[in-house]
Amino acid sequence: MIDHVSIGVHDLARSRRFYDAALGPLGYKCLSNGADSLGYGREQVALWISVVTRPVAADPQSGLHFCFTAPSRQSVDAFHAAALTTGGGDNGAPGLRADYGPDYYAAFAIDPDGYRLEATCGGTAE
Repeated sequence: MIDHVSIGVHDLARSRRFYDAALGPLGYKCLSNGADSLGYGREQVALWISVVTRPVAADPQSGLHFCFTAPSRQSVDAFHAAALTTGGGDNGAPGLRADYGPDYYAAFAIDPDGYRLEATCGGTAE
């Protein structure tokens, strides 16, 4: 349904460090590295990150977040750990989320610009 998502950030180098570390364990990598933008994905870019003058303000009450498919629970754990060690914030430790499904395993983080992120494997949201 969605081909890609684009977000704006203040500092591209800081975002590169964060997203390289956090998305790497999930099997995603930087496929496009331009002067003002980065593109992440497995085989094609699905997440564009660009330097902009007015990124969307972080609003934890908005419900907006981006969820990435993870190949394993260990990769979800590694995503969360990497996010926290590269300037991100904790928004929910790795674990089962029974409210979403009996096998729904996820972790939640906040990137350096305030975007809320999730990595999940197993189960489906209900």
